[in-house]
This record gives sequence, structure tokens and C-alpha cells, in this order.
Amino acid sequence: MSDLFAGIDGGQSSTVATIGDRSGRVLGRGIAGPADEVGQAADSTRLRDALAAALAAAVASAGLPRDTDFAAIVAGISGYEGRVAGLAPALPSRSVRLMHDAPVAHAGAFCGAGGAIVIAGTGSVAYVGHGAAPGTAYGGWGYLFGDEGSAFWLAREAVAESMRAADRGAAPDDPRTQALLDAFGCASLRELAREFYAGAITRSALAGYARRAIEDPRWAPLVERGALALGDLARAALDAHPSVVRRVAFAGGLFASPAHREAVAQTLGRMEPPVEIAATRYEPAVGALLLAYARGGLDIGEVRFA
Repeated sequence: MSDLFAGIDGGQSSTVATIGDRSGRVLGRGIAGPADEVGQAADSTRLRDALAAALAAAVASAGLPRDTDFAAIVAGISGYEGRVAGLAPALPSRSVRLMHDAPVAHAGAFCGAGGAIVIAGTGSVAYVGHGAAPGTAYGGWGYLFGDEGSAFWLAREAVAESMRAADRGAAPDDPRTQALLDAFGCASLRELAREFYAGAITRSALAGYARRAIEDPRWAPLVERGALALGDLARAALDAHPSVVRRVAFAGGLFASPAHREAVAQTLGRMEPPVEIAATRYEPAVGALLLAYARGGLDIGEVRFA
């Protein structure tokens, strides 16, 4: 039986895999493209390819043979609800579990302790739980119906605000709108809209504008709305689970911005009862690795990096 385990975090912008041995030592890490299946057809290989590519990159990073197999693999996938829309992943283990990406982020943040994690990447979701018992997700309704405070939401709202301003007679060379158009190489808002609807500008590419919006003081009111939305999501999760410690950790690309992280933290700091902001222990891919250890019957509470 293999002495190796793997955890994978499949997101809407990228997929990250980690590999560890039985002692809890992380041997390798690999990155590939997006893994979510939003809008994918039955013959789509998007999920399968992303998981396989990230794992292959981690195998190479660890200096392991290409045909390495694993005792257990856990993969958290953005938007996963119990079934694969496209072609099923083919991962090198007899023990593979696919799950939503929120539990693996929670496992990485808290290592089995209680609390809520707020994830804000291309999409957004909160997840609350304690220990090995299944937790509960809040939000995460996808880019059409929700994901308030996410990168896609921020970028979409920035575009929508510019479009509404144009309808009200704003000058075509409005600096805020011009910065938006320059980011996508478009001559007009109508061109930007056509490019998005035609698929030339992908959801991930549009969501990428959120980081620019966060750094641009002209979008400050919009960014504040996003921070409030994420705070409300955390509040809903914690209020529904009074037995769970009132602490929140953050995960996802938007929290790479210290300013945005602080804005959400301040929103949570004004709540009653008080909410503690917890440091995230490990990234979600390591959380998936910890869950893979548990699936293989190993009690690994923390990892070491090679």
C-alpha cells in the first residue's frame, strides 16, 4: 500500500495539489488551471484535466515517478454538489473523495477546531463547523444568483455601475470607466459586454479586475459593500450555530489584499456578540491533504514542509 497522500483544492481560477507522506511531511505542491464545471457540457474534461494536471505538477515537484499512486486523495471542488457534470476524474488511488471546496478550506484553516471560514475568490461562500462532524455552507449560490463580495461580483458591479453612469449621461472618457476599459483592451462598454457574452472575456478574466478595483480609491464604496456582504455571510453562519466558537478565518484570492482583509475584519469587529479573527493555519490544498490523511486512518493534526 502506498505511503503517500494527496489533497487538491479545485477553484474557479486555479487548482492546487499537495502531496504528503505518512509522517505528515509535505513533499510537493503543484498548480493547474480552473476546475469548476459551471456551464460545462457532459463531455467536458475541465475538471478531470485540472485535477490531473495539478497532481502531476505536485508529483514532479516532489521528485516522484509519474506513475506514483496514493493511499488516499481528497479533492475539494468549487460548486461541487455530489456529482460530476463532465467526464469523471481519473486519479491514481483506490480511495478518492470529491467534495465541495469549503470543507477543505475549513480543515486547512482550523485543523479540526471550530469556527467559520469565509472564502472570497472568484466566488464566495462561508462554511461553519467543528471537528470531524459535517459543517454547513452559507452563500455560494454562484455568479448568477449570489456570490456577493466575491471577485466576480466586485468586477461585475464595477462594470454595471459604469454602464448605469453611461446611461445617465456620464462622459465617455470618465476616468474610472476608462481604467476599466483599458484593463480589458476594449474601446467601449458595449464592446466589453459583447466580448464577455461571446466568451472572449472569461468569468475568471473578468473577476481578475476585482484586485484593481480594491486598490483604486474611486471604487471604495463598491469595495465597502463587498466587505459588508462577506461580513453578513459570516454572521449568518455563526448565528445559526451558537455552539460553535465565534471566530472567523479567511481564504481565497481577494484576501491576499491586506486592505480588503482589514475591511472585512473591521466589519466583523463591529458585530455583537464579538467575533474573533483567526489566523488561517494552512491553505485549502493542505486542508484537503489533512482530510486525505483522515480518510486513510491517520491522525495527522499538523504538517511539516520538506
